[in-house]
Amino acid sequence: MTAEEKARKVVNLMYNNDPFSQWLGAERLKVEPGYCILRMKIRREMLNGFAIAHGGITFSLADSAFAFASNSRGRHAVSIDTSISHMASLKEGDVITAIAIEEQLGHRIGHYRVEVRNEAEEMVALFRGMVYRKSQEWEV
Repeated sequence: MTAEEKARKVVNLMYNNDPFSQWLGAERLKVEPGYCILRMKIRREMLNGFAIAHGGITFSLADSAFAFASNSRGRHAVSIDTSISHMASLKEGDVITAIAIEEQLGHRIGHYRVEVRNEAEEMVALFRGMVYRKSQEWEV
């Protein structure tokens, strides 16, 4: 099995057991080792009292892309630190894309950057995350 096939199988297994990412409506556009692109549409129930997307929604999509990218090499990886900066608001009907990129991979620690962009390709949020890589492998 190639590294790309393994990455897709791991992410498929994770997604199929991830009701929250499914509720978000996260669509997997691209999965490669250390890399993942997800897309979703902002729905009414995702809005806050200002009629804009709750910050937790962009965080959640970025966090899912981060989880998939960090596990895509075949070892269990769990989040140990995350942060997000919001640059623009989103409204109902907006479609956003999260691009998770592995910036550094060590034996036990990995660092990732996730850019969340709108349909105009403008960055609306920047997420950074660090994972602890367990010794346990995904069985795919």
